[in-house]
Amino acid sequence: MMDGGDVRLRAVVELAQGMAAAHTPRESWRAAAAGACRALGGTFAALSVWERELGRLRVLVNTGERTRDEEEFPEQEAYPVHQFPEITEFLHERWVGGGETDAWVETAEGPVAGRAEGCHLEAPSGGSGGRAAALRRRGRGCCVVAPIVLNGRAWGELYVARPVGAPVFDRADADFATVLASVVAAGIAQTERLEEARRLAFTDALTGLANRRAVDMRLDEAIECHRTRGMVVSLVVCDLNGLKRVNDTQGHAVGDRLLERFGSVLSLCGAMLPGALAARLGGDEFCLLAVGPAADEVVRVADELCRRAAELELGEGVACGVASTGYPLGPVRSARRLFRLADAAQYRAKAVRSAGPVIAGREGADDPVVRLADAPPPAAGERRRFRGRG
Repeated sequence: MMDGGDVRLRAVVELAQGMAAAHTPRESWRAAAAGACRALGGTFAALSVWERELGRLRVLVNTGERTRDEEEFPEQEAYPVHQFPEITEFLHERWVGGGETDAWVETAEGPVAGRAEGCHLEAPSGGSGGRAAALRRRGRGCCVVAPIVLNGRAWGELYVARPVGAPVFDRADADFATVLASVVAAGIAQTERLEEARRLAFTDALTGLANRRAVDMRLDEAIECHRTRGMVVSLVVCDLNGLKRVNDTQGHAVGDRLLERFGSVLSLCGAMLPGALAARLGGDEFCLLAVGPAADEVVRVADELCRRAAELELGEGVACGVASTGYPLGPVRSARRLFRLADAAQYRAKAVRSAGPVIAGREGADDPVVRLADAPPPAAGERRRFRGRG
């Protein structure tokens, strides 16, 4: 039979393991709050982040026995930090001044006080009436709050509550909450590092757009949605004209500026299509991937993209091709075929110096772009080349 120390040690291990197994920030937040709630014998827990630039505590996750107004992952639940000054005053006065980060306890009647001189059960600055009022409003009897410190700065708060009638958290609980907050901080740091690594792996460093790897993954998923649910999938492929001339005459730094500017135009136009992914495929090639919007709406945005690209100071517009399952392309069962169709449309746009997008399948079953995409590979020496995987 395990004693109290063994039980709490196991709770710490389970909390750390739960956060380590998370694949997304949300999963990590949920594991943190749920693990702390179990470890402290609470019935509700929340994790909040301090958004310094907005001066507020924003709730990331609520777990356990939630009230009607508490969502698991709230979009709008945030509180002005001046209503809960302990996160700033407490850390600056006690921790930054050489002390340690400690948790504190409050009840629905107010802060716990008078237990022992210097006891950190008393909320900093005499406690916040807002927290006690929130406990009463939601039928909870007490809470323990532990600051989360990350990279030497206050990151947010871990909050665990018990219902009315349950034992009030004591000093040992507050000490343990401090330990749990440290474990949560380590887990959050790991999650943020992994998210940054994922971001870099799927982001073009120059433009900040998605990269080819991100497009390949999203397009595979999109084609599956098209195949199983009939979702319209559209791909707009652009070749930025004039980049070589700019690089040769004005230098690669100016060429990079042109790429960045077109990337901004692509991002702006992509925002006109809900959920569209704007990406740089490499060199002077870019694309928009849209899942859901009608093909005609995608073409309208492609027209706007061509118009704005033509107005860029340094470049010479774009050659733009569109392939959408909303047009008669024949069966589109693979990402490779949609890419070949969009490439063929872009190739034709460049060949005829089209000021607007060329759309695969617009001319019906005998569409020349579709025939070009589906034709056998070109003979040796012919310049036409379509990207595609295996």
